[in-house]
Amino acid sequence: MSICFANVKRIEVIRLLRINTYIQEPGLEAEFAAFDLKSFFKLALTLQHTGSSAMDLRKMQTYSKQIVLPSWLSEEDVSYLASVYSKTGFAGGVNYYRCLDLNWELMAPWTRAKVQVPTKFIVGDGDLAYHHPGMKSYIHKGGLKRDVPLLEEVVVIKGAGHFIQQERAQEISEHIHDYIKKFEAGVPPPLRVSKM
Repeated sequence: MSICFANVKRIEVIRLLRINTYIQEPGLEAEFAAFDLKSFFKLALTLQHTGSSAMDLRKMQTYSKQIVLPSWLSEEDVSYLASVYSKTGFAGGVNYYRCLDLNWELMAPWTRAKVQVPTKFIVGDGDLAYHHPGMKSYIHKGGLKRDVPLLEEVVVIKGAGHFIQQERAQEISEHIHDYIKKFEAGVPPPLRVSKM
């Protein structure tokens, strides 16, 4: 769900498209640490596409004060996340993005590999990743189908953001259940895994 398969070196694409790469700069963890963590998580978990691809931590605190939490996210959830991250910090999460090049290099033997299983792709129309430059075209004009040949359906959920499995739990569960049911009904998947 949400983030689609891509077999390209992501950091190069990010730089080519001139998307904000400040996450690569030293000291970002300190910027996160100085931020009110409850405000950060309120905004990060409810943020939807607004036309801007850059997230400015300095402005986030102002926006987060205006957020009314949706039914799927409680003050208790936000407090828990803030408590955990106040102890662990953000180095692990930030380092994931800093290692995009290394991860790509380690996965290089599979660069042109195709996802060869039946697939249903679901994304929220407010997901920031869905609005990255070129992503909608990739998803809807054949790129995703080229890389995932057994792609059967793309579902765009209106009004949902990045955390669609929380935001629309019932709807996502129904999509998954309906998708699995067709295999129970005797329609075999195109590929079978043999037992060893």
